[in-house]
Amino acid sequence: MAEKKIENLILTAQRSEITEHFVYRKLSQSATDPHNKSVLKQISDDELKHYDFWKKYTRQDAKPNKLSIWKYYLISRIFGITFGIKLMEKVEGKAQAIYEEISKYVPAAVDIEKDEKEHERKLIDLIDEERLKYIGSMVLGLNDALVELTGALAGFTLAFRNTRLIAMAGFITGIAASLSMATSEYLSTKSEEGSRDPFKASAYTGSAYVMTVLFLIFPYVIFANYYFCLGFTLFNAIIVILIFTFYVSVAKGIPFWKRFSEMAIISFGIATLTFFIGFFVRMFLKINL
Repeated sequence: MAEKKIENLILTAQRSEITEHFVYRKLSQSATDPHNKSVLKQISDDELKHYDFWKKYTRQDAKPNKLSIWKYYLISRIFGITFGIKLMEKVEGKAQAIYEEISKYVPAAVDIEKDEKEHERKLIDLIDEERLKYIGSMVLGLNDALVELTGALAGFTLAFRNTRLIAMAGFITGIAASLSMATSEYLSTKSEEGSRDPFKASAYTGSAYVMTVLFLIFPYVIFANYYFCLGFTLFNAIIVILIFTFYVSVAKGIPFWKRFSEMAIISFGIATLTFFIGFFVRMFLKINL
């Protein structure tokens, strides 16, 4: 009974290795950067060696998971190689428990697992990817858009009480701010002595800002109730923070909940403060729109 269990565990490890081999191979074949292509091919070859090692014990072939191959390949192509690879390693991290169980019967399993993960981490860190190089610029644009626009929309909601007017004011404010942020990032990057291109840095900052602006103001374009629109916008802000924090936490290997709570508290704190500022400004100036 125990032998059958271990055999199944080894087959699971074998199937995981061959699946990852094909993922890395497909990414290597599609990579345009010669350095990245070489790194990915090396990882792919290592996965195949580990597969062959387990095959000596099972004496049978294991079929790869085709759904996983295409899933991680497409994720890597859309969101970046580093994100796709690290997400796959994170999700497939259950393999560590499998290796620990196998090591009771095959002691070499622990050493192979350690060597594999350490080697893969080193290789993954070598991958040169533009999106990660400019991720700081994207974070800058996104953070500023979230903090400034959620606050501005909250203030406009109490001050104007007209969804079309709020949307227009929010859009103009957002576009002006995005141009300002993109210019600042261009000048800041230009003054640095680094490998980042100032124009690309400003483009990433401005693009992240504009996309966030459009996502936050669209409820005011569709719906008529301004309080509902404000709630919808704050919900959208949470979605943006959630998605981007997850992306950064996986790609850069930083704690998810700490970054998420930090961004959410700042954004909602500013929105709440500006909401009341809008209320008091309206009362003080006695404006009725």
